[in-house]
Amino acid sequence: MSIEDKIILKIRDLSVSTDGNQILNGLNLTVKKGETHAIMGPNGSGKSTLAKTVAGHPDYLITSGKIKFLNKDLSSMSVNERSNLGLFLGFQYPIEIPGLSNTAFLKAAINAQRKFYDLEDISAHDFLLQLKSTADQLGLDQSFLSRGVNEGFSGGEKKRNEIMQMLMLNPKLSILDETDSGLDIDSMKVVARGVNSSRSEDSSTIIITHYERLLNYLVPDYVHVFFDGKIIKTGNLELANELEKKGYEWLIQKK
Repeated sequence: MSIEDKIILKIRDLSVSTDGNQILNGLNLTVKKGETHAIMGPNGSGKSTLAKTVAGHPDYLITSGKIKFLNKDLSSMSVNERSNLGLFLGFQYPIEIPGLSNTAFLKAAINAQRKFYDLEDISAHDFLLQLKSTADQLGLDQSFLSRGVNEGFSGGEKKRNEIMQMLMLNPKLSILDETDSGLDIDSMKVVARGVNSSRSEDSSTIIITHYERLLNYLVPDYVHVFFDGKIIKTGNLELANELEKKGYEWLIQKK
């Protein structure tokens, strides 16, 4: 396998604006297969902008630079194409979709992905077996599966539901934008177990967070600190622990 074949996400000199404001400024990031990367940084540093840009949000304009996912240029791909190719975005605030059950939503998403790869629809038996097993793993009651997507769910239930979606879709790259936001310690442990169970040699994860708590359960390979739309420091879990004690000012002052 060549070096390029090992790379899932390759970002070079990426600058992005939204509403006329430049947010990312010449960002560089490489994520290889099997890696877990954490992104930390103060509010407004560009963390969520990166996630939304990679996912294809129309309000975020790439003004320069390149994003390659599985060695394919993302700029010309629709949101659906990115998803079917194996990109998953977990939202900080998962939306509710009343009237569309979790079961119907997930089955449609999986079959859209299978159609993209010229595969037959998943059988009802296999789908329900996998869905029940995944829900049990995340402590989601079976009654949640027939309810509208996130409809009436608590914050923790929404996050567990989103991790269930991730596990069912089995993406090549998962980007989780502050998935630990608002979680109590028990829910955080369940979410972390779900993320850890998705790790494989062929897939990767990017975790965007403000806190070290989730990272202590996930133990990322790399921790990147964002400031002013670019990475100013890269390390491992020790860097996250240091940020918890010192905050961001000590890094920003060195910049």
